Amino acid sequence: MLSANDFQSIQAYNAERALYMSSAPDNLAGLKDDMIAFIEGHGMRRFPGYVDYEEVQSVMWKTADNPDSWKDFVELAKAAGAPFLTMDAWLLRREELDEMIERIGSAEFTNDEDVEDARWLRTYIGKTGFVQLGFAYQGIMMVYEASTEWYDRYQRLFEMTEDFGGIPIDGPDQDDET
Repeated sequence: MLSANDFQSIQAYNAERALYMSSAPDNLAGLKDDMIAFIEGHGMRRFPGYVDYEEVQSVMWKTADNPDSWKDFVELAKAAGAPFLTMDAWLLRREELDEMIERIGSAEFTNDEDVEDARWLRTYIGKTGFVQLGFAYQGIMMVYEASTEWYDRYQRLFEMTEDFGGIPIDGPDQDDET
C-alpha cells in the first residue's frame, strides 16, 4: 500500500514529467482564434483559402521551435505591404474519419495497426489539427503552417489510402451482377 508521501512523490513526478512531454496542443482552435484576433488587430483582412505549395511557388516559414513565430509571420506580411493573409484550418469530422477507417479496413495493402491508428484518431473528432497562413510577395506565396501530431498521423494514413487507391473490395461490382 502506498503511503501519503509515496503518493505525493508520484504526483510530483507525474506533474514534472507532463511538463517535459509534448507541450504541443492537440487542438489548434485556440491558436486559430488568436491568429484571427492578431491579424484583425493589425488592421489586416483574411482571405479563406488554402495555399497548395505543390502547385504554386512558395516559401515555407521556419518556426525555429518558437510556437509564437506566427506573430512574426503576420508582422512580416504587414511590413511587406500584403493587403490580406490567406487562412485555412482543418477540423477532424466524424464522417471523414469513418470513411477513412472503412477504406483502410477494406484495402489490400494495410494492416491491423493502420486500422487501430485510424480508430485511435476518434479521440480528436471535432478538434482543429492544422492551420495555415499565407501571403503573396513578388509572385511567391509565403506560407506558415502549424499542425498537431495526430493531424500528421491522419495525413500519413490518408495518403496511404490514396496511394493504394483506397477502393473498398466488397465483392462483385453492380455491373457484374446482371
